[in-house]
Amino acid sequence: MKDATSFRTRKSSIYDKKSNTPFKISRSKFFNFLSCKRCFYLDRVKGLKEPSMPGWALNIAVDELLKKEFDLYRKKQKPHPIMVKHKLNFVPFHHKDLDTWRNSLRGGISYLDEKTNFIIHGGIDDIWFDLNEKKLVVVDYKAQSSTYPVTVSSYLDAEWHLSYKLQMDIYVHILRKMNFEVSDRTFFYVCNGEKTNDKFDNKIDFKITLIPYRVDTSWIEEKLIEMKEVLNLDEPPGIEKKCEKCAYLSGGKNFFK
Repeated sequence: MKDATSFRTRKSSIYDKKSNTPFKISRSKFFNFLSCKRCFYLDRVKGLKEPSMPGWALNIAVDELLKKEFDLYRKKQKPHPIMVKHKLNFVPFHHKDLDTWRNSLRGGISYLDEKTNFIIHGGIDDIWFDLNEKKLVVVDYKAQSSTYPVTVSSYLDAEWHLSYKLQMDIYVHILRKMNFEVSDRTFFYVCNGEKTNDKFDNKIDFKITLIPYRVDTSWIEEKLIEMKEVLNLDEPPGIEKKCEKCAYLSGGKNFFK
């Protein structure tokens, strides 16, 4: 097992305000900026690396199986049963670069924001095509297990789902910058693992709920300019009182005075 390190070593991950090379900002790093400017600055400018986490294996398995399932209908250009159930005149969107768009590490969707010289990128789960409006519809798969009912209001109003909505806003923004006609209407394909069965029986039953969400992309360009200003600072922004990471780092220093 390798020794743990505190700082990033890959130069492309660290922002240099003197460089003219476009700097990549992932969808997840964008959300980190929105959550805490100080932690974002320490990460992207100073190279302070957050502790790593293992992947969510069950969630990834659900994602992969859903992609295979929807690809069967994509190949035939036929509506998936969930589309029929909700009376959506959709088919899974077919594009030669779809597999690249799905892989956030080796591709993803992206565009160069010329005002900031940032490359904004992220990996999508799926895209459907609205046959009425002739527009793309972004879809994100979500696997979870909760005892409370999954409803539109409870799902979208949950504080910990704010990042999901911002994620959709950014995906739609990127695709529009890639010159696609994209609908304001998006969907979360929520797979909730049921816990009410009497036994495991080598399977988990999932209940599917399609949650519609209407995006708002009006805030994004202003925040990109603000992000640029923060990255160009000579010193980190002040501690964010609501940030648990700031509280942890600040508290830890007291032990080593």
